[in-house]
Amino acid sequence: MNYYGNPITKLIEELAQLPGVGKKTAQRLAFHIIQMPKDQAKSLADSIISAKENIKYCSVCCTLTDTDPCPICSNEKRDKDIIMVVEDPRDMAAYEKTKNYKGLYHILHGAISPMLGIGPSDLKIKELLERVQKNSIEEVILATNPNIEGEATAMYIGKLLKPLGMKVTRIANGVPVGGDLEYVDEVTLSRALEGRREL
Repeated sequence: MNYYGNPITKLIEELAQLPGVGKKTAQRLAFHIIQMPKDQAKSLADSIISAKENIKYCSVCCTLTDTDPCPICSNEKRDKDIIMVVEDPRDMAAYEKTKNYKGLYHILHGAISPMLGIGPSDLKIKELLERVQKNSIEEVILATNPNIEGEATAMYIGKLLKPLGMKVTRIANGVPVGGDLEYVDEVTLSRALEGRREL
């Protein structure tokens, strides 16, 4: 039943479609937005539209960016011989916070998951293969999440890269199994990176 009128009900329905937002949270957010000063609500709406219109994939690493190439790929001080493969731009941000990694990244935008219908062709694996074949890459670090999907993705990519003659490593244990990299502290991420092993 529509208790609040169509505009609020529609706002609640839209917010409830966001990941991790249930009906009650959507309702709380909707009422918070309604009670905001008009200029703050407009600023929020403008930020959403601006992000949607201006954010695109980096043509090199496939991260989300408003410049192409992204700031990391265009940084001449980065080590161009090493690529760290991660599932998500948030994972890249987590590693950047450690300030220990100085190479480049490649963002897959997911992991292989047959249960969810996600196969290799749904990820940015083809772009990774083209990139390593075009450039003289010495090492690829597979830093996918330490869960079943992340391990399967790392094994799949490792099998594709090994014949190309470069060093392929996997981040070490220390990152909790079943966890997501974006929630792991910087010290644990640093130790996982230092203790990576060759596949």
